[in-house]
Amino acid sequence: MYRINELAELAGVSARALRHYEELGLLKPQRDAQNGYRVYTADDVDRLQQVLFYRELGMPLEEIGRLTRAGEYQAGEALRTHLEGLQARRARLDTLIHTVEKTILHRQGEIDMADREKFEGFKKRLVEDNELRWGKEARARYGEQAVEDSKARVLGMSEAQHARLVELEGEIAGLLQAGVKSGDAKGETGRRLCMAHKEWLMFFWKEYNAQAHLALGQMYVDDPRFKAHYEAIAPGGAAFLRDALAAHLLNAEK
Repeated sequence: MYRINELAELAGVSARALRHYEELGLLKPQRDAQNGYRVYTADDVDRLQQVLFYRELGMPLEEIGRLTRAGEYQAGEALRTHLEGLQARRARLDTLIHTVEKTILHRQGEIDMADREKFEGFKKRLVEDNELRWGKEARARYGEQAVEDSKARVLGMSEAQHARLVELEGEIAGLLQAGVKSGDAKGETGRRLCMAHKEWLMFFWKEYNAQAHLALGQMYVDDPRFKAHYEAIAPGGAAFLRDALAAHLLNAEK
């Protein structure tokens, strides 16, 4: 049994964080019958460990709550997903460390380093982040081969292509914010957003399909994780992007 300050010290978090997790239903400490103080059991310790695992992977607290309320089988699956995520992060860090080491040697004149190698770590990070966040859904929707082809396209990007991809992500965010503010998905901002998103998408897709693009827009609204990504850019952003795609992709096909 632990009091709140004891568990906070054990886990390396603040007592305030523990209270916040309790407010969200992530932790459910008992109360001491004599003084009303919070008392944390071994189950609470295990649950907190799981919460901190997910936080380390960047998962929203709402999603963490859903997983921590799952049954034993789902909890086991969640831990396996944790492990895969941590292994992917370790592999990504190993790649970045290797890239930095080679860059140092290159700057010292000890080795040659191709321009493509300078961005290898960043591209691998993009692939691994996408795999962790959307891999299962992508495989279910598009199939194993399509996902692997997409990975290969990213890893094969030139320096200029990678720079354009990063630039496009900024453009899309700016257009999304401006579009939501205007409220007119059928207008010029909506059209430019649609075209920028299409260009961005083709860094990952081998062939373009307008109907698949429209379905993707709907998924951005229906799937909580995709929706959260666009809502973080602009409240109402997922729905605006969907509506812009519907308005301008359909018009382009007429």
